[in-house]
Amino acid sequence: MTIPHRFLPVLPGLALCCAVAFAAVAGEYIQSAVFGVRWVESLVLAIAIGIAIRSLRQPGQSLLAGIDFSAKLLLELAIVMLGASISLTAMKGAGATLIAGIAGVVILSISISYGIGRLFGLPPKLATLIACGNSICGNSAIVAVAPVIEADRKEIAAALTFTAVLGIAAVFFLPLLYFRTGMSVPQYGTLAGLTVYAVPQVIAATAPAGLLGVQTGTLVKLVRVLMLGPVLLVLGAIMKADLRHETIGGREVPQDDFRFYANPSGKRIALVPWFISGFGIMMMLRSTGLIPEAAIAPMGQLSSVLTIIAMAALGLSVDIRSVAHAGGRVMAVATLSLASLVTISFGLIALLQL
Repeated sequence: MTIPHRFLPVLPGLALCCAVAFAAVAGEYIQSAVFGVRWVESLVLAIAIGIAIRSLRQPGQSLLAGIDFSAKLLLELAIVMLGASISLTAMKGAGATLIAGIAGVVILSISISYGIGRLFGLPPKLATLIACGNSICGNSAIVAVAPVIEADRKEIAAALTFTAVLGIAAVFFLPLLYFRTGMSVPQYGTLAGLTVYAVPQVIAATAPAGLLGVQTGTLVKLVRVLMLGPVLLVLGAIMKADLRHETIGGREVPQDDFRFYANPSGKRIALVPWFISGFGIMMMLRSTGLIPEAAIAPMGQLSSVLTIIAMAALGLSVDIRSVAHAGGRVMAVATLSLASLVTISFGLIALLQL
């Protein structure tokens, strides 16, 4: 089987991204095997290794096509596959009141976090990334939102780096809060599900509370993750409206914008980003049982692999020296955003009398 000629320029950079991703996965495995715990996930390690390589030596011209391919198309494919891991039936066991409360927490947290980011002078797209990552599901939300709002790669790397740091810190902090405040197990599980970024981190944070705590935290977290789809659609609509406004204002719209195409008459027609449509379709197929149960786990694994490779490409695209100057502000915004999310979550727990 021969490789089409047009894909040949992609191979060197793609191979480098795969090598960085492999090193990141190996690093995560070594942590578990030697220390019995994973302090840094492979996704974050891929970014860190990529940034280190880029900082030591900028990739040559022959590698750029493959790096761009991995950072864009592979990431979009990973987002589509992510939809297959989410089932709308997960909401049935949570109860309408709690589901509405979780949705309210996410919306309020995004608004407050974005406001904090802008107050600290962060660019709108970086503030949006931090707000969505903090309020929904950390790294997964950031990498899903980034292409929708056309975030700069430096902004994506900054948001991912500091969100990852706070995600790890939350896993260690929340159990201390549980033991010192005398919270009930359902209360603590709900708090962890509302505040911790990733599902594995929720499981780790709720483990000290026992099986009921883990189950409660995981269920709340899954409902929280379901907010990713509506948020992506809203952000896509906002970006579409902004672009339409720019066109009306006389400013030129980039010809390669992925939300539009030119038909033979030359008239520009708006489209929903293909990967957002794919995400929604996959989620619906999963919810209606049209995706076989045996295929769900492999699709989730494929999404994870593609995301790690895409994050390696992201790291290879970013010089850490260009990110460092905004580090203090980003960390302050991320920390205050997480603190506000914890406060809002306590308010919901008290309101629902859990």
